[in-house]
Order: sequence, then C-alpha cells, then structure tokens
Amino acid sequence: MRAVLKLCYPLHNSNNKLLLIIIGVLCGAVFAPALAAAASSSANEMHWWDMGMKLCGGLALFLFGMEQMADALKAVAGERMKTILATLTKNRFMGAITGAFVTAIIQSSSVTTVLVVGFITAGLMSMSQSIGVIMGANIGTTITAQIVAFKVTKAALLMVAVGFSMMFLSHKVKIKQYGAMLMGLGLVFFGMSVMSDAMKPLRTYQPFLDLMVQMEAPAIGILIAAGFTALIQSSSATTGIVIVMASQGFISLPAGIALAFGANVGTCVTALLASIGKPREALRAATVHVLFNILGVLVWLGFFTHLANFVSWFSPSHPELMGTHRLAAETPRQIANAHTIFNIANTFIFIGFAGQFARFVEWLVPDKPIEEVIFAKPKYLDNELLETPSLALGRVRLEIGHVGGLVKDMLEDIMPAILSGNHSVLSEIAEMDDKVDALHGQIVIYLGKISQKTLTEPQTKELLGLMDAVNDLENIGDIIETDLVYLGNQRIEAG
Repeated sequence: MRAVLKLCYPLHNSNNKLLLIIIGVLCGAVFAPALAAAASSSANEMHWWDMGMKLCGGLALFLFGMEQMADALKAVAGERMKTILATLTKNRFMGAITGAFVTAIIQSSSVTTVLVVGFITAGLMSMSQSIGVIMGANIGTTITAQIVAFKVTKAALLMVAVGFSMMFLSHKVKIKQYGAMLMGLGLVFFGMSVMSDAMKPLRTYQPFLDLMVQMEAPAIGILIAAGFTALIQSSSATTGIVIVMASQGFISLPAGIALAFGANVGTCVTALLASIGKPREALRAATVHVLFNILGVLVWLGFFTHLANFVSWFSPSHPELMGTHRLAAETPRQIANAHTIFNIANTFIFIGFAGQFARFVEWLVPDKPIEEVIFAKPKYLDNELLETPSLALGRVRLEIGHVGGLVKDMLEDIMPAILSGNHSVLSEIAEMDDKVDALHGQIVIYLGKISQKTLTEPQTKELLGLMDAVNDLENIGDIIETDLVYLGNQRIEAG
C-alpha cells in the first residue's frame, strides 16, 4: 500500500485535505441516489446527516488506522525484512513465498516492490527473481482482509487504549512503535464498527439496496472498486471496506468478488505512480505488477461463478438465518477467502512464466540510450522509503557509492591531466565536480528528511556517519576542482 495519504501528518497537510475531499466525493457518490429519492418521498424518514457523518468519520478512522499500523510495522520490521528479501530470493518460488511473508508483515506491497527495485539496481537480484517476489506480495496483502473478516470490533477500543499507553508512557522507541501498531489496528476495527453502525438504517432503504444489486455485474463492480482504490491508494483498505458493507448484508458474494477484483486492478495505479521519475528497473517492476494484476482478473472473469460456488462450499455457513442476516453472517468470510484464493491461484498460474514476463517487460521498457542518462540525478534515493528509516539509510549508502564512483574517476583523471592534458580535459574534470556537488546536496536533503523521523540510536549513528562520508567526498571533489585543475591550467599557461 502506498502511503500517498499521509494521515499521520498535521491537519494542515495538503494530503489530508485531499483525503477529506475524496471522502466527501465518495460519500456523495454513494448517497446521492438515496438523497434524491428521500427528497421526493416523505414516507422514508432517515437521518441522512448523522448517517453520512458517521460513515465519513468511520472511513477516516479506518484509513488512519491502516496507515498508522503500516508505518509502525515498517519501522519495527524494516531492517529484518530487507535481510530476508536479500537472502531468500534465490529462485522464483522462494521469492514468491518471501514476498508474501514480507508484505504480510509490513502491510505494503509498494514498499516490497521498492525494495525489489533497489536489489535489482544493486545487482543482488535478477528481473526474473523479482517477478516471484512481486507476485508473492499480492498474497501478503490478503492478510488484511482475513483480519478484518474476523469480527473482533469489540476489542477495538481496548487496543486503542493499550496502544496509546505504550506510545506515551514508554521511553523506549521499540515499545512506542509496537504501541503505534496496536493503536492503528484498534482504530481499523473501531472505524469498521462506526461505519457498520452508520449503515444499519440502509438495510430497509430500497433505492440503496437496488444500487448494491447492480454491483453483482462484474464489470460495474470492478470499475467502481478500481476507481476507489486508485483514489485511496490501498487495495487492502478497499477490501476491508467491502467486508464492512458485507457485514451489514448489503453486498452479495458475487458483488464482493467483483469489488475485490477491482481493488487488485486499482492498486496498479499505486505502482505506476511510484515508478514516475525512477530508474528503468522501477518502471519494469511496476509494469510487471500491472500486467500480473490485470491478466489475473481477466483469467478469472470466465470462472466467476465457479469461484463463488467453491468459496460458498468451504466457508462457514449459517442456514439457521434468513435474508440479510444470513448475508451479513456469511459473506464477509466468503469475500476474504475468495480474495485470498484469487491471489494465491494467480501466483501459481503465472509464476511458471516469470522468465517470459521478464523478457517481455525488458522489451516493453528498454534501457535508455547511454547519452540520455543524467549522471547528476540520484539513482537510489526514494521518498517512498522515508517512513522506514532503516531502508532509507540503506539507499543513502548506495547513493554515496554513486558519488564515490564519480570522485574516484576524478582522482584517476586529474594527475595525467595536470602533467599532459589541455584546457578542455581539465574543464571536463571540473564539470564532474558539478555533478558531485548536485548529488551531495540531494543526499544531504534526503538525510535531513530521515532525521525528522523517529530513529533508534544505531540509526542515528549511521545517519551521522553517512553525513560525514558524503561531506568528505564533496570536499575531495572541491579540492580537485579548485586546486588541482588550477595547477593544470597554470602549467599550460607557463608552457
């Protein structure tokens, strides 16, 4: 899940304004038909303002909790997950298992994909191996739906209280992070219960029930869920909201499956946005993600009814209930199971074609011609990883290696240029320092952003060490440009 909507930021943050706009639009889209009908009929007296307020507030709590839980998980497990990914991806099948495990822990397929891109760029993983990890990441995202399907909302406020106490009473960073994770999970469940209560009156409102019936058409359900997921940038959140609606008996199993399929398509937008302005490896990884998700949905469209029947067969049933009460009892678990089966089956179907995927994507997204590469542009810095300082610091280390390569080239070239070069050669060496200065500035800014996050003591020491290293490299470049290039020019002028 890509953290585009940074709910943990202060309320004046523009992303929060965007969230409020999105919630308003979505709620308007859902309630517009109902409000119109209510205006023309006095027989159906409903408290639309209270209902809309609770739904919007519950959705905000749900999304905030998802974001806080994911951020805390990434902070707690980031370093270990990086090590696991690097060591357990020797083949595509282990890659898929590892991708599923890592994504289940950090609850963000986007972060998993970004990590994979870093390993490809550093030469630690092939494109073919990375495809297994990306496919496995889709399985990891189904864990959220399974958690949400268990009706544990009664413990929501207890989780919030315990998590809050851990965050504000403990002085240990780890305890605070675990507290943030628990509080986020509690807010997810509390937001679910608020939304569920807000929707109860709609059980008897026919225009809304008619609208929900239309979702059973696969094309409509997929389009609506894809659009919603593209807006909130989280397929896990979309699936969770679908399960909340199912828990009120509004959504049938076919409609829930269609919406889950749409969430998988909509999350492709996250991958594409994350790849904008990134190296070709990032764009290729995003392309794999898009192709895999869309092809998976297309394959299953022909087996839509079979999937629904199979899930109904092995999921818990409640024949003693009738109508919407039975739907509310059975459908949430069925949708969560269908979502998991869909993603696991797709991974098994397509993982055998990882090599073909890699070759097709490399053909579709070729390398840039060498002359187009801008060497002064950072190769490894990624703002997506700022919420996980351990991973961001690893990227800084790689970028400092990039700067070190430029300085090394300057050192190797300067002595021959001083002794026997001309003005043109010396000028080229001086221009190389401009690239070093540009990269130095961007690394310092990136380190400044990392320093604003909650860091452990080892992470703080690593940040200071990296700052010293990049400053030293920049100083070496300056000495070559200002002193040694000057000596070379003096030698030429003196004949």
